[in-house]
Amino acid sequence: MMQVKLNIIFISLIIFFSGGCASANAGIKIAILDFELNDLTSLPYTQAELIRTGSIKPLLEKAISQHNDYQIIHISQEAQKSANAGFGYLFHFHDEAAKLGKKFGADWVIVGQHSKPSFLESSLITDVINVIKASAFAELVVDLKGNHEKVTERAVMKLSEKIDCVILPRQK
Repeated sequence: MMQVKLNIIFISLIIFFSGGCASANAGIKIAILDFELNDLTSLPYTQAELIRTGSIKPLLEKAISQHNDYQIIHISQEAQKSANAGFGYLFHFHDEAAKLGKKFGADWVIVGQHSKPSFLESSLITDVINVIKASAFAELVVDLKGNHEKVTERAVMKLSEKIDCVILPRQK
């Protein structure tokens, strides 16, 4: 009888603490800005490449949401455009990206560029910005070999895993 009570208490503690661990990550508010295309090829900014680059943000939002209990903060294109003084501005000025994130209640802001130096390979270059400190905690790079939809999806999934590894240790 005593053993059964101890087992029930032990199981209750496990459930309590595992619930506490899960909720420790709940509510991490993350804003992902539209990725900018930095196309350095001889035929830059084709419609296909603009569409591909435009797909990165929604793919990343979906992938990030699957890793942990993040709350995605949506920042409208109009708000992003008005905060952006020109190409690469928010990417290079982390304090301005942090101000934009703070305005919308985000804890973290993801700012990225899709850099394409050649037709066959490109990179997702991403800064993970802590809104409170108004500075980048990490610059992450994921290389893409090819331009097929699956290549983009795999690269975005890998990027989301890297972002997760940067943010989660700093939430504890």
